[in-house]
Amino acid sequence: QVHLVESGGGLVQAGGSLRLSCTASTSIVRTNAMMGWYRQAPGKQRELVATVSVNSVPNYADSVKGRFTISRDNAKNTVYLQMNGLKPEDTAVYYCNAVHSAGRSWGQGTQVTVSS
Repeated sequence: QVHLVESGGGLVQAGGSLRLSCTASTSIVRTNAMMGWYRQAPGKQRELVATVSVNSVPNYADSVKGRFTISRDNAKNTVYLQMNGLKPEDTAVYYCNAVHSAGRSWGQGTQVTVSS
């Protein structure tokens, strides 16, 4: 099993930036893990934010294109989400996700709150 630990959430004003990190307990290269970030706002379903393949090809939800950047450091078993130009509608719990050879894993979530 792959355990994921997120960090970097917090409170920021609209227009500000945050960087989220997610570190896996095992090699995300050896497990051929597709890494990603999802988010869930109160009263809403969890939605995809961005994914990055093992060879660093990114994919973004339309709502974050041009503002968010996903990246991974395979040597550190870590994936990042750089969030710029944050909007109040980005407020949510952000979850790290790994789809790997043994299945699918989720982190515990980190709160991001954007004030207007």
